[in-house]
Amino acid sequence: MNPRLDLLQPYPFEKLRALHQGVTTPAQWPAISLGIGEPKHPTPTFIRDALAAHLDGLAVYPSTAGTVELREACAQWASRRYGVPLNGQTQVLPINGSREALFAIAQTVVDASRAGATVVCPNPFYQIYEGAALLAGAQPYFAAVDAQRNFAVDWAAVPEAVWQRTQLLYVCSPGNPTGAVMPLEEWKLLFDLSDRHGFVIASDECYSEIWFGAQPPLGGLEAAWQLGRTDFRNLLFFTSLSKRSNVPGLRSGFVAGDAKLIAAFTRYRTYHGSAMGPAVQAASAVAWNDETHVEHNRALYREKFAAVLPILQPVLDVQLPDAGFYLWAATPGDDAQFSRGLLEKYNVTVLPGSYLAREQGGVNPGRGRIRMALVAPLEECVEAARRIAAYCSEPIHSQRPSP
Repeated sequence: MNPRLDLLQPYPFEKLRALHQGVTTPAQWPAISLGIGEPKHPTPTFIRDALAAHLDGLAVYPSTAGTVELREACAQWASRRYGVPLNGQTQVLPINGSREALFAIAQTVVDASRAGATVVCPNPFYQIYEGAALLAGAQPYFAAVDAQRNFAVDWAAVPEAVWQRTQLLYVCSPGNPTGAVMPLEEWKLLFDLSDRHGFVIASDECYSEIWFGAQPPLGGLEAAWQLGRTDFRNLLFFTSLSKRSNVPGLRSGFVAGDAKLIAAFTRYRTYHGSAMGPAVQAASAVAWNDETHVEHNRALYREKFAAVLPILQPVLDVQLPDAGFYLWAATPGDDAQFSRGLLEKYNVTVLPGSYLAREQGGVNPGRGRIRMALVAPLEECVEAARRIAAYCSEPIHSQRPSP
């Protein structure tokens, strides 16, 4: 067996199941889960129809690079969304959802033979980053978010010695679980560091189309273009249809950016067997070409956040995120015990924040917080918020923590 498998920690939801073992949920409260970030809005009919209309593609071996139609649809969407021109043939590659590609890019770019090979990622973070680093033979370094700066990652606090060993940096903007969006000055800092040390930036932007302000979140490709980095050197952007179009089961997204990296990644994926099925490619192309369903989807999330926050804010330290569909709330007391108690008393599932982070320097930046995914229908989210408020109002929780 690969000995590196022993380095992998249990996934957050495995920890959650273990935490909830032995809990008897109250029969009078129907179960509501805010624990898993799985989109629950209906898949648009036109996407389902496109998938069904191309089932003859099941008889064809697909190419890793994907069809010209899909790559052009992805490139055109990036142009409309971010104002960046992409060459669909050299700078775009379809992927089977962002998760598998975010894992695979570490296997492509990390050279484990170099002493001290390091992969930097945010903390809290999406656990795929850590697993990808470890299985590629690198050491992960966790850069903590700063609660005083709207949970922005404190990249400047990463020691220079760490950057010197870094081969890959994972960025998540909008962030999971915090919803923080990176501004242009932070992108400039990371680009400058990448130029100095030669590492690749993998920008995970799968939550980019769920936002609440007047302007959509700044993306990595957009930031590079604004800063004159028109070749997107050492930058790869990862996105997905899962949240944008409510098709998590379609397993479809794309990666774009530095043409040299795209060529290397295509070569790796050809051997890995990562080609997207023709029916999925056809459905994906029509999804990227339509924005009406995305606007409707965004409106549904905005309605839920507008309804839930007034219920929670009197009893919890929680704010509207920059983007995404998570609330990142401080808990009165231990986050894991809060999660277990909430399930036991009111049959609502939330994810302890400490399960999404790693202790570094004696501090776990997720401790004392919970992640709530507002993916259920509006009525369920409101009911869950009312139960959480009731739980927080019990005498044992009446003393709110300081923000």
